[in-house]
Amino acid sequence: MGTAYIAGFKWALQHTYEYVFEMDADFSHNPDDLIRLYQACTTGGADIAIGSRYVTGVNVVNWPISRVLMSYFASKYVRIVSGLEICDTTAGFKCYRRKVLETIDLDKIRFKGYGFQIEMKYTAYKCGFTLKEVPIVFINRVEGVSKMSGGIFGEAFFGVIQLKWSSLFRKYPQA
Repeated sequence: MGTAYIAGFKWALQHTYEYVFEMDADFSHNPDDLIRLYQACTTGGADIAIGSRYVTGVNVVNWPISRVLMSYFASKYVRIVSGLEICDTTAGFKCYRRKVLETIDLDKIRFKGYGFQIEMKYTAYKCGFTLKEVPIVFINRVEGVSKMSGGIFGEAFFGVIQLKWSSLFRKYPQA
């Protein structure tokens, strides 16, 4: 997952796009919400607009309760460990301003699964960028199957601790 996003980000930077969107290709994100993410960046002061399932409660449709609870409490855990002040830390529906992707050294992003989503947000936060959540309704995938596995969960769980620890010794480029 993460390597494909990085390749797409690099392609967008080579083609001088000012705003770059990230979303799932399984129809769980409503394309109509792209406009609201874009507006959050163009007129709302965001450097990254995050389509958030949890900023106004729990807005998830057709997920088993176990998956909702795991996702919701994973975001709580990330907030506690990292200090990120966003409700949906694993969200994969975003709009980036170009300058965010230019500032982050994309070749140093290590995580591949859901940890990738956390690492990108955390790195942007540490670089001084403004992250803003835009409420969305997330609908369980129409096509495909989940890539969630024990390895991906472990990467995210332990990776958050690793991110926080390494940030104590790392200098982040500033926006």
